[in-house]
Amino acid sequence: MKRVVFDIAAFIARIATGVIFVAHGWQKWQGGHRATAQGFAEMGIPMPDLAAGYAMAVETIGGVLLIVGLLVRPVALLLLLNMLGAIVFAHWERGVLVSEGGWELAGALGALCLLFLALGGGRLGLDGIFHSMFRRRSERQEMERELAAHTPSRTRTDADTDIDTTDTTGTTGTTGDTTTDDTMPGGTAAGPVGSPEAGQTGGRTTPTEPKDRTDRPKVPHQPSERGAGSKLSDEDMRDIDALIADEPPQHRKPPNR
Repeated sequence: MKRVVFDIAAFIARIATGVIFVAHGWQKWQGGHRATAQGFAEMGIPMPDLAAGYAMAVETIGGVLLIVGLLVRPVALLLLLNMLGAIVFAHWERGVLVSEGGWELAGALGALCLLFLALGGGRLGLDGIFHSMFRRRSERQEMERELAAHTPSRTRTDADTDIDTTDTTGTTGTTGDTTTDDTMPGGTAAGPVGSPEAGQTGGRTTPTEPKDRTDRPKVPHQPSERGAGSKLSDEDMRDIDALIADEPPQHRKPPNR
């Protein structure tokens, strides 16, 4: 809230001060440089020609810049020097009141210029607009620098991961399809490189490319149930067991029927 009040007050003070300076500068331009320099010489101002040109330019152009709020601090410094010169060389000996040629008006304008030099012209002007634009751009650049500072490490990690994956895939693609007929120590023939048989018999293994799907375990084929008409007697089952055990079947006497 205080900032808003200051901006409004500075805007009003800038407009009023700029209008007063433009009016005095325009009055000097209407009288001409020679007439202004002659009046400065009569008031005892040193180097009247140079002082007249400086006063005409800084009061007119500086007043316009104060109104629009552009370069407020540098302009305020130049106008303050102009008012100090007027007070010291033209109005100090004549007292305070402006009706008697005193330094009343020059002192008030100089005090306003000192205020603008110290505090600026507020945000309601071109300086405030440009300052806001530059601040937003600097904040955006700072954010971009912070993001760039964190990006290389993440990119480097991703690149290393890609290189490792490429090396593994390339090795698998080169040697995964190659087979050998040499017999490994122990009398066991080595299977294809990278195959499960090679890993079981002590052969060299090569990392293979991971599969996207999970291999399902193979379920052995279960024998189907015998039909109702193929039932065997107990004696037949004993004969079958004897054949499997390589023992001669024991013939028993058939039961009396």
